[in-house]
Amino acid sequence: MRAGLVFLVAAYVLSQFYRAFLAVLSPVLQADLRLEPGDLAISSGIWFIAFAAMQMPVGAALDRLGPRLTASVLLGLGGGGGAMVFAMAQGAMGLHVAMALIGMGCAPVLMASYYIFARTFPPAAFGALAGAVIGIGSLGNIAGAAPLAWFVQAVGWRAALWALAAVAIAISLALWTFVRDPEPAVAPEGARGSLLDILRLPGMWAILPLMAVNYAPAAAIRGLWAGPYLSEVFGASAIVIGNVTLAMALAMVLGNFAYGPMDRLLGSRKRLVFMGNLGAALCLSALVVAPSAGLWPAALALAGLGLFGSSFPAIMAHGRAFFPPHLVGRGVTFLNMFSIGGAGVMQFASRPVYQAAVESGPADQAFSRLFLFFLVPLAVGLVLYLFSREAPATLPHSMGEGR
Repeated sequence: MRAGLVFLVAAYVLSQFYRAFLAVLSPVLQADLRLEPGDLAISSGIWFIAFAAMQMPVGAALDRLGPRLTASVLLGLGGGGGAMVFAMAQGAMGLHVAMALIGMGCAPVLMASYYIFARTFPPAAFGALAGAVIGIGSLGNIAGAAPLAWFVQAVGWRAALWALAAVAIAISLALWTFVRDPEPAVAPEGARGSLLDILRLPGMWAILPLMAVNYAPAAAIRGLWAGPYLSEVFGASAIVIGNVTLAMALAMVLGNFAYGPMDRLLGSRKRLVFMGNLGAALCLSALVVAPSAGLWPAALALAGLGLFGSSFPAIMAHGRAFFPPHLVGRGVTFLNMFSIGGAGVMQFASRPVYQAAVESGPADQAFSRLFLFFLVPLAVGLVLYLFSREAPATLPHSMGEGR
C-alpha cells in the first residue's frame, strides 16, 4: 500500500500540473495557434467542468470497484490520451477536447488517496494526511511554473506535451501494479448509499457554498489569469511570469502543509477554515483596490492568495468527519465536485467579465474588476460558512471505523 500511495501522490502532482500549466503556456499558444486569453479561459474551464462531472461516477466506482482500477484506467486513458491530443492540437477546439480528456483522467487520483485514508486511518488523522498529499501534489504547480517555461523554451510546447503523455501512462501502469484496495465497507441495513443520503447528513449545507468558491480564486488566477495580468499590467516577460507563479505555487505548497495540523492548534476546524479564507479575501481585496501598485506588491498579494487560499484539505476534513464508511467514496467526491465545479464555472464566467472590462477601460482596471468577480463569491461563502456545525472529533459510534 505504501508504494501505491506514493504513485497516487505522483499522479496528483501531475493533476496539479495540468490544471496550472496554461498560465505559462499562454503566450506561446496565443502566438502559435492564434488564440485569445478568453479561448484559454474556456479550455481551462473545460478541464474543471470535466473533472467535476466525473466526481460522482468516480465516487460510485471507488465504493464499488476500488481505487486501483478506477485511478489507473482513467489516468491512462484520459491523462495520457488527452496530452497526446493537446500535442497535436491545431486550434482552440483541439485544446478544448484535450483539456476535457485530461480533466476526466485526473478526476480520480486525489479522491482515490482520500478514500484509502478514510477507510484505513483514524478519522482524526484525515486532515493532516489530506493536507500532506495536496502539499506534495502542489509540486505540480511548481513544475508548471518556471521549470515548464524553461522546458518549453528548450524543446517546444508540443514535445513537452508528448513527454507529459508518456509520464501519465507510466504512472497509470504503476497504479495498476501497486495500489491495493481496502476491504469494502458494509452498509447498514436499509441504507442505499445514494446522493440523498449524503444530503441528509448534518452539517453539509453550510459547508457546500464555501467549498464551491474557496478554491476558485487561487486556481483561476494561478492557472490562467496571472500570466495575462502580469504581462498586460506590468509588461512582465515569460520568465518573470514563471518566477511569480512559482512563488505563488510555493505559497500554495506551504499553505496545504500548514492547514493540516493547524486545526489541532486552534482547537477548531471551522475557525481555521474561516480565518484562512478571510486572509485570502484580504489578498484579493488588495488586488482589487491597487492592481497596478507595482510588480512586487502584486507578487506578494498573489503569493498570499496562494497561501491562504489552500484551505481545501481543511474544508474536506470538516465535511468528511460526517461521512459513514459506506458513503466515504461518494461523500468525498461530492465535496470535490463542488470545489472543482465551482472553479470551472467561475473560470468560464471570468472570460466575459474580463472581455467586458477590458473594452471599457485600461488593463489595470479590467483586472481590478476581474479580481472583484472572484472576491464577491468568496465573501458570500464566508458569511454562509458561519452557520456550519463544528466537525466532530471522531465519527459517531454507529458509523464505525470502516475496516
